[in-house]
Amino acid sequence: MLAVAVIAGILFVWSLLAHRLSRWSITAPIAMIGAGVALTAGSDPPLRFDFDTKAFEHAVEVVLALLLFVDAVEVPLSVIRREKGLFVRLLGIALPLTLGAAFAVGYLFFPGRPLWLLAVLATVVVPLDLAPAASVVRDRRIPGRLRETLNVEGGLNDGILSPVFLLCVTLGVESHGAQSDYVDALLTAVVASAWAVATGIAVGWTSGWLLGTSWVHGWTRGTAVRLGVFAVPVAAYTLSGALGGNGFVASFVAGVCFAPAMRHLPETAVEMTDDLVTLLTLALWFIFGQIINDVFGNDVPLSVVLYALIAVVLVRMIPVLLSLMGTQIRPADRLFLGWMGPRGVTSIVFGALAVTELPEQQADFIAQPMVMTVLASIVLHGLSAEPIARLYARLDRTGAR
Repeated sequence: MLAVAVIAGILFVWSLLAHRLSRWSITAPIAMIGAGVALTAGSDPPLRFDFDTKAFEHAVEVVLALLLFVDAVEVPLSVIRREKGLFVRLLGIALPLTLGAAFAVGYLFFPGRPLWLLAVLATVVVPLDLAPAASVVRDRRIPGRLRETLNVEGGLNDGILSPVFLLCVTLGVESHGAQSDYVDALLTAVVASAWAVATGIAVGWTSGWLLGTSWVHGWTRGTAVRLGVFAVPVAAYTLSGALGGNGFVASFVAGVCFAPAMRHLPETAVEMTDDLVTLLTLALWFIFGQIINDVFGNDVPLSVVLYALIAVVLVRMIPVLLSLMGTQIRPADRLFLGWMGPRGVTSIVFGALAVTELPEQQADFIAQPMVMTVLASIVLHGLSAEPIARLYARLDRTGAR
């Protein structure tokens, strides 16, 4: 309970000074990381979290399920329809190439590691999270089309990567069995995904239709609708798990199927779930402070640092530039979309789940690159946000193309 009180107190203090702190690019995640590092450091720290418990694993899973649902619900369908070709390139071409690039760089920097482990690492360091550079998507100096594109891509990116990550982890766990059967593990993962999709469609569409109908006919009120929306990802996640499905995929699919119903519901319908997700992810940023201490308590090889830098700087940049070749998008905008791929909560959650599922040696290997990648992203993407906005303001004034 002390940890909850401390996290709440830090969050409250930050809320009092949020505007002033933003001048120095000190966002809520950065404040929570700093507090987490300070309060979990040393041999006898004031706070300490145990990552090896089922309770922690389930808590992290619930956070990710809620996050995936909110991301899917808040994706503006009008933007997807308007920019369909762009998203096909970013998610259908650039994203697989980015995964392949992360895997290839890992193969070069970490020779001798199992291929499945390098695949897990690739899925951990690739997902987008706009929190480390949140000011970018709110800065009106940057063209609205680019900000909308990042919002939509960020909302869909982690939902697409979740089943890939879980498949890689499943294969990794299977590889340590007495009699490894990868075909059986693959079939199990496919069946779990099928159950998840079916559950997500059923829960998302049905709940959306029922809530929309109830609101239109005046049978309910705003507070009840917000509670109902919160119940949707919880139901999809737990029901899918009970049926042997993938809860993450079910939550994301439920959000996709629920999203059309939002036009019949009040604008505040998803606010409670969104606020809860924000609060839970901030708690994860605090816990990330302890993970940083744990990682830096051991020697961090140069290969890990170089891998993280390449993962942040080039692994996304080059695939995005390749996928946008032949389009009418101006060079500056292509560079912006390639560069602005911050890593954050999804990488932390994937990394934490991998650490809890994999044997200790492999878990340590995943933790170090994950921490270095997220830290590098916070620094590089956070510091570059303001200069990029100023550059776009200058381009806008001069009419540059």
